[in-house]
Amino acid sequence: MAMFGVGLLAIIVIFALFATGHQDLPAWVSLATLLCPAGLIFGVIATVVRARRN
Repeated sequence: MAMFGVGLLAIIVIFALFATGHQDLPAWVSLATLLCPAGLIFGVIATVVRARRN
């Protein structure tokens, strides 16, 4: 959940920076956006594994 949240926050930051006219974004912001799908994938996997155990 934390990875997904950080990635989602990074996506919001990118939209805000583009809206204020910034063109050249730092690389760390772009890399942080990759946490959103990674967090979603890990969350789905964890949910499936936890459901199979019960």
